[in-house]
Amino acid sequence: MYAETFARLIEELKKLPGIGPKSAQRLSFHVLQSSRQDVDKLVEAIKQAKAMLKHCSKCYNITDVEPCKICSDDNRGKNQLCVVAEPKDLLAIERSGGYQGKYHVLGGLISPLDGIGPESLRIKELIERLRREKVEELILAISPTTEGEATNIYLSKILKPLGVKITRLAYGLPIGADMDYADEATLSKAFQGRNELVV
Repeated sequence: MYAETFARLIEELKKLPGIGPKSAQRLSFHVLQSSRQDVDKLVEAIKQAKAMLKHCSKCYNITDVEPCKICSDDNRGKNQLCVVAEPKDLLAIERSGGYQGKYHVLGGLISPLDGIGPESLRIKELIERLRREKVEELILAISPTTEGEATNIYLSKILKPLGVKITRLAYGLPIGADMDYADEATLSKAFQGRNELVV
């Protein structure tokens, strides 16, 4: 139905998360209608991102400098550490403006059905960091899904003996929702109403 080159473009775009056949087709037509310069800029941006972006050695956020801008910002509080599952969750919290401390990105959530256990996450690095740094409060900012709750419970059990106060975001976030879809006001209120996690 389509020229082979156009069909290949659609197939490649369908591999992106959240892009189905119709969206891939629309994007493909958009690419064809764009100027050569705009397409070249897009291709160059993708290549540059792939070549230059990496994980920060301290917090594991995505960055192009080492350490990342958040870790190297001396104006951010050092006594709080906010644990998130993915960099997209960190970005959602930053957009809310309700938190001014440091972060630790786990790299996912515990999900036995998907073959993701605690050893697959950056929990060992979190423990080492808590022993190294003077953290008074560890904030678990993890989406309230089944996997998120399993991760919260696991973290609270293994981290409690370290003597750090462990809190979690208040339930201003809808149960079963991903954090990156929450609006700024909801996230800000969730930070204000966080409570200590009791197991």
